[in-house]
Amino acid sequence: MGLRINDTIPDLTVETDQGSFSLHEFVGDNWAILFSHPKDFTPVCTTEFGAVARLSDEWEKRGTKVIGISVDGVEEHKKWKGDIEKVAGTKAGFPIIADAGLEVSKAFDMLPAEAYMPDGRTPNDSATVRSVFIIGPDKQLKLSMTYPMNVGRNFAEVLRALDGLQTAGKNGVATPADWQVGEDVIIPATVSDEDAKAKFGAFDTVLPYLRKAKLPG
Repeated sequence: MGLRINDTIPDLTVETDQGSFSLHEFVGDNWAILFSHPKDFTPVCTTEFGAVARLSDEWEKRGTKVIGISVDGVEEHKKWKGDIEKVAGTKAGFPIIADAGLEVSKAFDMLPAEAYMPDGRTPNDSATVRSVFIIGPDKQLKLSMTYPMNVGRNFAEVLRALDGLQTAGKNGVATPADWQVGEDVIIPATVSDEDAKAKFGAFDTVLPYLRKAKLPG
Protein backbone atom coordinates (compact mmCIF):
# COMPACT_ATOMS: atom_id res chain seq x y z
CA MET A 1 0.00 0.00 0.00
CA GLY A 2 1.39 3.39 -0.97
CA LEU A 3 1.46 6.55 1.10
CA ARG A 4 -1.87 8.29 1.50
CA ILE A 5 -2.72 11.82 2.56
CA ASN A 6 -2.05 12.25 6.33
CA ASP A 7 0.19 9.17 6.47
CA THR A 8 3.49 9.75 8.28
CA ILE A 9 6.35 9.55 5.81
CA PRO A 10 8.92 6.80 6.42
CA ASP A 11 11.91 7.96 8.44
CA LEU A 12 14.52 6.63 6.04
CA THR A 13 18.19 7.52 6.24
CA VAL A 14 19.17 8.93 2.86
CA GLU A 15 22.46 9.65 1.15
CA THR A 16 22.63 12.98 -0.70
CA ASP A 17 25.17 15.22 -2.37
CA GLN A 18 25.18 17.15 0.94
CA GLY A 19 25.71 14.17 3.26
CA SER A 20 23.53 11.56 4.97
CA PHE A 21 20.58 12.22 7.26
CA SER A 22 17.12 10.90 8.08
CA LEU A 23 14.07 12.30 6.33
CA HIS A 24 12.41 13.24 9.61
CA GLU A 25 15.61 15.00 10.67
CA PHE A 26 15.60 16.91 7.38
CA VAL A 27 11.98 18.05 7.76
CA GLY A 28 12.45 19.08 11.40
CA ASP A 29 9.82 21.66 12.34
CA ASN A 30 9.46 22.87 8.77
CA TRP A 31 7.32 22.12 5.77
CA ALA A 32 9.18 20.13 3.13
CA ILE A 33 8.79 19.27 -0.53
CA LEU A 34 10.31 16.17 -2.11
CA PHE A 35 10.75 16.39 -5.90
CA SER A 36 11.51 13.12 -7.64
CA HIS A 37 13.17 12.57 -11.02
CA PRO A 38 13.85 9.45 -13.09
CA LYS A 39 17.46 10.19 -14.03
CA ASP A 40 20.15 12.86 -13.89
CA PHE A 41 21.13 14.76 -17.06
CA THR A 42 17.64 14.60 -18.61
CA PRO A 43 16.18 17.70 -20.28
CA VAL A 44 12.80 18.18 -18.59
CA CYS A 45 14.16 17.37 -15.14
CA THR A 46 17.04 19.80 -15.55
CA THR A 47 14.63 22.65 -16.33
CA GLU A 48 12.49 21.65 -13.35
CA PHE A 49 15.34 21.61 -10.87
CA GLY A 50 16.39 24.95 -12.32
CA ALA A 51 12.91 26.27 -11.52
CA VAL A 52 13.19 24.94 -7.96
CA ALA A 53 16.54 26.71 -7.54
CA ARG A 54 15.17 30.04 -8.77
CA LEU A 55 12.36 29.85 -6.20
CA SER A 56 14.69 29.55 -3.21
CA ASP A 57 13.45 32.83 -1.69
CA GLU A 58 9.83 31.70 -2.05
CA TRP A 59 10.49 28.40 -0.27
CA GLU A 60 12.27 30.27 2.52
CA LYS A 61 9.37 32.73 2.95
CA ARG A 62 7.07 29.76 3.52
CA GLY A 63 9.37 27.98 5.98
CA THR A 64 9.77 25.14 3.51
CA LYS A 65 12.75 22.94 2.73
CA VAL A 66 13.10 21.33 -0.68
CA ILE A 67 14.92 18.12 -1.48
CA GLY A 68 15.33 16.31 -4.79
CA ILE A 69 15.65 12.62 -5.48
CA SER A 70 16.97 10.68 -8.45
CA VAL A 71 17.98 7.06 -8.81
CA ASP A 72 21.54 8.03 -9.79
CA GLY A 73 24.47 8.30 -7.39
CA VAL A 74 26.00 11.14 -5.40
CA GLU A 75 28.82 11.86 -7.86
CA GLU A 76 26.35 12.12 -10.74
CA HIS A 77 24.23 14.50 -8.65
CA LYS A 78 27.22 16.75 -7.98
CA LYS A 79 28.04 16.93 -11.68
CA TRP A 80 24.39 17.47 -12.62
CA LYS A 81 24.18 20.41 -10.20
CA GLY A 82 26.48 22.31 -12.58
CA ASP A 83 23.99 21.91 -15.43
CA ILE A 84 21.06 22.80 -13.17
CA GLU A 85 22.77 25.99 -12.03
CA LYS A 86 23.62 26.91 -15.62
CA VAL A 87 19.95 26.57 -16.62
CA ALA A 88 18.71 28.30 -13.47
CA GLY A 89 21.20 31.15 -13.50
CA THR A 90 21.54 30.71 -9.74
CA LYS A 91 22.86 28.32 -7.11
CA ALA A 92 20.99 25.06 -6.49
CA GLY A 93 21.39 24.89 -2.74
CA PHE A 94 19.03 22.00 -2.05
CA PRO A 95 20.22 18.41 -1.53
CA ILE A 96 19.48 15.58 -3.98
CA ILE A 97 18.95 12.06 -2.64
CA ALA A 98 20.93 9.29 -4.32
CA ASP A 99 18.32 6.52 -4.46
CA ALA A 100 20.31 3.96 -6.44
CA GLY A 101 18.82 1.12 -4.37
CA LEU A 102 15.28 2.44 -4.92
CA GLU A 103 14.52 2.37 -1.18
CA VAL A 104 12.92 5.83 -1.12
CA SER A 105 11.20 5.40 -4.50
CA LYS A 106 9.52 2.20 -3.32
CA ALA A 107 8.68 3.52 0.17
CA PHE A 108 6.87 6.47 -1.41
CA ASP A 109 5.13 4.13 -3.87
CA MET A 110 6.78 5.63 -6.94
CA LEU A 111 7.90 2.24 -8.21
CA PRO A 112 6.53 -1.29 -7.74
CA ALA A 113 8.15 -3.46 -5.08
CA GLU A 114 9.79 -5.73 -7.64
CA ALA A 115 11.32 -2.85 -9.62
CA TYR A 116 15.06 -2.80 -10.26
CA MET A 117 17.41 -0.68 -12.33
CA PRO A 118 18.92 -2.69 -15.23
CA ASP A 119 22.40 -2.09 -16.57
CA GLY A 120 22.39 0.53 -19.30
CA ARG A 121 19.01 1.73 -18.15
CA THR A 122 17.18 4.69 -19.64
CA PRO A 123 14.85 7.20 -17.93
CA ASN A 124 11.92 5.03 -19.05
CA ASP A 125 13.03 2.32 -16.60
CA SER A 126 12.22 4.69 -13.73
CA ALA A 127 9.60 6.79 -15.50
CA THR A 128 7.10 6.72 -12.65
CA VAL A 129 9.58 8.51 -10.42
CA ARG A 130 8.10 11.88 -11.46
CA SER A 131 6.28 12.98 -8.33
CA VAL A 132 5.94 15.89 -5.91
CA PHE A 133 5.28 15.31 -2.22
CA ILE A 134 4.40 18.15 0.16
CA ILE A 135 5.08 17.20 3.78
CA GLY A 136 3.96 19.06 6.91
CA PRO A 137 5.97 19.79 10.07
CA ASP A 138 4.15 16.83 11.64
CA LYS A 139 5.99 14.61 9.08
CA GLN A 140 2.68 13.72 7.42
CA LEU A 141 2.04 13.70 3.68
CA LYS A 142 -0.25 16.62 2.84
CA LEU A 143 -0.35 16.48 -0.97
CA SER A 144 1.13 14.49 -3.84
CA MET A 145 1.05 14.84 -7.60
CA THR A 146 2.62 12.78 -10.37
CA TYR A 147 3.50 13.87 -13.90
CA PRO A 148 4.39 11.96 -17.07
CA MET A 149 7.82 12.10 -18.64
CA ASN A 150 6.95 14.65 -21.31
CA VAL A 151 5.24 17.39 -19.28
CA GLY A 152 7.26 19.72 -17.08
CA ARG A 153 5.83 20.52 -13.69
CA ASN A 154 4.22 23.90 -12.97
CA PHE A 155 5.98 25.27 -9.91
CA ALA A 156 3.60 28.20 -9.64
CA GLU A 157 0.97 25.55 -8.90
CA VAL A 158 3.23 23.84 -6.37
CA LEU A 159 3.64 27.18 -4.58
CA ARG A 160 -0.12 27.83 -4.79
CA ALA A 161 -0.88 24.41 -3.34
CA LEU A 162 1.64 24.97 -0.54
CA ASP A 163 0.03 28.34 0.25
CA GLY A 164 -3.38 26.67 0.29
CA LEU A 165 -2.22 23.92 2.64
CA GLN A 166 -0.56 26.35 5.02
CA THR A 167 -3.54 28.73 5.01
CA ALA A 168 -6.08 25.95 5.49
CA GLY A 169 -4.10 24.35 8.29
CA LYS A 170 -3.43 27.58 10.15
CA ASN A 171 -6.95 29.00 9.91
CA GLY A 172 -9.21 25.94 9.88
CA VAL A 173 -10.66 26.78 6.46
CA ALA A 174 -10.68 25.38 2.93
CA THR A 175 -9.66 27.09 -0.31
CA PRO A 176 -11.75 27.18 -3.51
CA ALA A 177 -10.65 26.39 -7.04
CA ASP A 178 -7.88 28.62 -8.40
CA TRP A 179 -7.48 30.29 -4.98
CA GLN A 180 -4.62 32.72 -4.48
CA VAL A 181 -3.31 34.30 -1.29
CA GLY A 182 -5.56 37.19 -0.21
CA GLU A 183 -8.72 35.85 -1.84
CA ASP A 184 -11.81 34.62 0.01
CA VAL A 185 -11.64 31.23 1.71
CA ILE A 186 -14.38 28.67 2.30
CA ILE A 187 -15.90 28.25 5.75
CA PRO A 188 -16.16 24.52 6.59
CA ALA A 189 -19.69 23.12 6.76
CA THR A 190 -19.01 21.97 10.33
CA VAL A 191 -18.80 25.61 11.48
CA SER A 192 -22.18 27.13 12.42
CA ASP A 193 -23.27 30.51 11.05
CA GLU A 194 -22.97 31.92 14.56
CA ASP A 195 -19.40 30.71 14.98
CA ALA A 196 -18.53 31.81 11.44
CA LYS A 197 -19.76 35.32 12.20
CA ALA A 198 -17.75 35.41 15.41
CA LYS A 199 -14.59 34.28 13.62
CA PHE A 200 -14.86 36.01 10.26
CA GLY A 201 -17.39 38.81 10.75
CA ALA A 202 -19.39 39.17 7.54
CA PHE A 203 -19.47 36.22 5.15
CA ASP A 204 -21.15 35.45 1.85
CA THR A 205 -23.57 32.52 1.65
CA VAL A 206 -23.29 31.49 -2.00
CA LEU A 207 -25.19 28.23 -1.42
CA PRO A 208 -26.46 26.66 1.80
CA TYR A 209 -23.27 24.57 1.89
CA LEU A 210 -20.91 27.16 0.35
CA ARG A 211 -19.93 30.15 2.48
CA LYS A 212 -17.03 32.42 1.67
CA ALA A 213 -15.22 34.94 3.84
CA LYS A 214 -12.10 37.05 4.07
CA LEU A 215 -9.53 35.87 6.56
CA PRO A 216 -9.35 38.20 9.57
CA GLY A 217 -6.50 40.66 9.22
